[in-house]
Amino acid sequence: MFNLKKKHLIRYAAFALALILAAGLISVIKSPSLNILSIPLGIFTLIKNESAGLIFYHRNMVQRQRLSNEVMFLKKTLNDANEALIENNRLKKLLSFKQNSAFRVLAARVIGRSPDNWSQAVTIDKGSASGIKKGYTAINYLGLVGRVIEVSAQTSKILLISDPGLGVSSIVQRSRQEGLVTGTLSSSLIMRYLPKDADIAIADTIVTSGLTANFPKGLIVGAVIDTGEEFSGLSKYAIIKPAVNLSGLEEVLIIIP
Repeated sequence: MFNLKKKHLIRYAAFALALILAAGLISVIKSPSLNILSIPLGIFTLIKNESAGLIFYHRNMVQRQRLSNEVMFLKKTLNDANEALIENNRLKKLLSFKQNSAFRVLAARVIGRSPDNWSQAVTIDKGSASGIKKGYTAINYLGLVGRVIEVSAQTSKILLISDPGLGVSSIVQRSRQEGLVTGTLSSSLIMRYLPKDADIAIADTIVTSGLTANFPKGLIVGAVIDTGEEFSGLSKYAIIKPAVNLSGLEEVLIIIP
């Protein structure tokens, strides 16, 4: 009995010693093993992070491009809507003027503009096929635009009142003082041949006198923004702001006699 217990004690002691030795070996090899394993683990982690970064970058780039396209589409839609509203309001005024005008008029759209700086002219989409002839007057609902100088079957060329080559006999609406209005190739007109004592003042309205061929009487030319004396000192001049924005002209009405 005693021998049996002794054998068991020896076995337990041997087992315990083996555990102690194993624990010691593990503690000895633990640090180098982990260091060796950390290298591939670190590489794997780096590859995983870089792959995830590339995937998310591409996804974000695609999403950003999609959002940018949507913004551009919405901006274009809004711009188109604003343009349509502006054009609609402008055409309503033109139609109202046409319906209430004492003249027989033909509406036309501006399709071209003189490319040089030495003349002021526009091309419209109506010509002799629509009844337009050289010399006819062009207006819009705000006032005088110019005169037709060239005509083809489908188009016509209009010399604007801002061109120095076009002169229109005009009067001061308030005082009835007469003068000649010509263009200056700029945003203003000039009214010349006024007497030195002419009754004309800033803000006076200038209208056509009816003395220039094909220009009916009473068309609004513009308003006086300045006056002065000619170099000779014998006459007076006035600077006129056109009633019509000639640089932004999009539609006109041609007076058909």
